Amino acid sequence: MVDSEKLMARLRRGGYTLLHDSADTSAKIVVINTCGFIAEAKEESVNTILEFAEAKRRGDIEKLFVFGCLAERYKDDLRKEIEEVDEFFGVSSFDDILTAVGVPCVQAPAGERLLTTAGHYAYLKISEGCSRRCSYCAIPLIRGKHVSTPVEALVSEARLLAGKGVKELMVVAQDTTSYGVDIYGKRRLAALLNALSEVDGVEWIRLHYAYPAQFPDDVIDALRSNGKLCKYLDIPLQHVSDAVLKNMRRGVNRRQTCELIDKLRSRAPGVALRTTLLVGHPGEDEAAFAELMDFVREVRFERLGVFTYSEEEGTYGAKHFKDALGQEEKQRRAGAVMKLQADISASLNSEKVGKTFKVMIDRKEGSRYAGRTEFDSPEVDGEVLVASDRPLSVGRFCSVKITSADEFDLYGNAEEN
Repeated sequence: MVDSEKLMARLRRGGYTLLHDSADTSAKIVVINTCGFIAEAKEESVNTILEFAEAKRRGDIEKLFVFGCLAERYKDDLRKEIEEVDEFFGVSSFDDILTAVGVPCVQAPAGERLLTTAGHYAYLKISEGCSRRCSYCAIPLIRGKHVSTPVEALVSEARLLAGKGVKELMVVAQDTTSYGVDIYGKRRLAALLNALSEVDGVEWIRLHYAYPAQFPDDVIDALRSNGKLCKYLDIPLQHVSDAVLKNMRRGVNRRQTCELIDKLRSRAPGVALRTTLLVGHPGEDEAAFAELMDFVREVRFERLGVFTYSEEEGTYGAKHFKDALGQEEKQRRAGAVMKLQADISASLNSEKVGKTFKVMIDRKEGSRYAGRTEFDSPEVDGEVLVASDRPLSVGRFCSVKITSADEFDLYGNAEEN
């Protein structure tokens, strides 16, 4: 999304009018940014390309270009299979895309973006690539090694975003934990978060995609003491079985994982932990899966998502393991984890009934407003459905008393200011 927004800013400076994921059919040039991370994402990307290839065959559009991760990995194969695409580009080919659509390679000011999110929140990508070598992951093959963006550049970008009305920053990267190692010689994530919190207009900062190995203690201190940091941490753990973690090449074991969770919850009280798990990885037998289920039951994550293992060409897993587990069994395991998590989420949500929370209003939805607490990230977590006797402003905060809850969402009434 961030890549698309930066490309769109340069296209706009080149004179184009931009539409993003729009039902408007007036556009004559289509540029598709693709994902190549896992099988489902690749399938979605291919289906989108095929949809617009058909539109080009009908004469509805004049030019079709594809870039991003899928194109980076498979451009030669895609070029043979989908002839309607005028050109495929890799992940860092913005100048080539501009040339292809007939725009001089105009440079936008550093950090300039055409936001596709709601105007009050935006994603801030702090680094590119990943230097870890997890067995299942093709990101290092696609994006290369970890490269951090300097603190000063990110603070400047945050100021630009705040100037547009952005109040909430979602800090993202393929590996946020390693931020700064390549350019400063040590992890500087906490220093970055603290610097971002000094930007006027930014009120919430939310941290995603934190790798659990070598997690910096000073980030935990920042989560506890920095009032602009949401008490929220997205930390994909993937598994808990030592045998599976070893096969995954995660560089962390069960003991270290549990110690980190205990440290986070004791030193940053009230923090909401979001994790993602990967089921069906080679080596995950019934005992390892049962251990994972017990772990989820014991830890009671506030937020949790599940992926099923897919064998990705060129990865360590594809080269060294046999993907012996069928997709039906993988889906059964994923479903079992999510059913367990739904029960946990419902229980945790019920504990919020009667309490009052600061809520960011995202949109009007029917007779209610949809918003989020600091414990919820857009699109991936639950919402607060708010009833109000007075109009509420989208992009602003209000106090909401929770009156009821279900598995994932909360319901409440806006209180008087």
